[in-house]
Amino acid sequence: MSPYRLAILAAAATGIQVGANIVATRFAVGQIGPISLALLRYAIGCLILAPVVLAIGRPRFACRDIAPIAVLGILQFGVLIALLNLALQYIPAARASLIFATFPLLTLVLGAATRRESLSARVTIGVTISILGVALTLGESAVIADTGGPDADIDAWIGAGAALGAAFTGAVCSVLYRPYLQRYPTLPVGFVAMAASVAFLAVLATGEGFFNAWPQLDTIAWAAVLFIAVSSAGGYLVWLYALRHAPPTRVTMFLGLSPVTAALLGTLLLGEPLTAGVVGGLVLVVAGLGVALR
Repeated sequence: MSPYRLAILAAAATGIQVGANIVATRFAVGQIGPISLALLRYAIGCLILAPVVLAIGRPRFACRDIAPIAVLGILQFGVLIALLNLALQYIPAARASLIFATFPLLTLVLGAATRRESLSARVTIGVTISILGVALTLGESAVIADTGGPDADIDAWIGAGAALGAAFTGAVCSVLYRPYLQRYPTLPVGFVAMAASVAFLAVLATGEGFFNAWPQLDTIAWAAVLFIAVSSAGGYLVWLYALRHAPPTRVTMFLGLSPVTAALLGTLLLGEPLTAGVVGGLVLVVAGLGVALR
């Protein structure tokens, strides 16, 4: 199988993995702050990756490349998460998820603006169809505006801006990662980026009192944290592999599978209702991917 086809499969696996992590997060987020959870997630991920990185030998990075890779890691794991958390304080999760689903569209525009990727009508149509699929999956709560007066309007704008900022941050990282992934092996790049994000998240987690006492989580929550950490470590490497061998827009499109996966797993594991919107959304997301990848 060609590296491009493997990259497409890797992107699909990442989209599903992100959706699974969303469901797993529901088991733990009520017992620990969101930044502290992110810190645990990526700190454990770094511990898992460290022995593998040491086993394959120390990578020889050019000094000028270490700082940009670290900054990309901080943006993707620190700034992006902080903006999403801010958005969720002001707008419903469904609406924030829908705005964040513009990630591949923004990636397409940035790729075209920097001449790293061509802006074709077919890919644009495919991205648009997949976003509509996400909207259908999330239901009317994602698109109906609140009617709570001027303050609610201001909150809605703040939340929407933060969610759009998170999507833009992810798009920037997806486009800028590729030169370093073509220059160095995927594993060392991923480890440096994740380690830098752990240092950044440790500073933010201080505000949540993470270092005041050991997190008090029950057995199910710890199991969820470990699952998220292990899958994040592997999923991040798979994601970088996909970015290395396929255009960023085609890779990020598969994030449309994450809300659909979360909805399906929510039905299986949490007893949430399986609606016609979820089924219809899955059909549109897959159709959009088919159009873009045809």
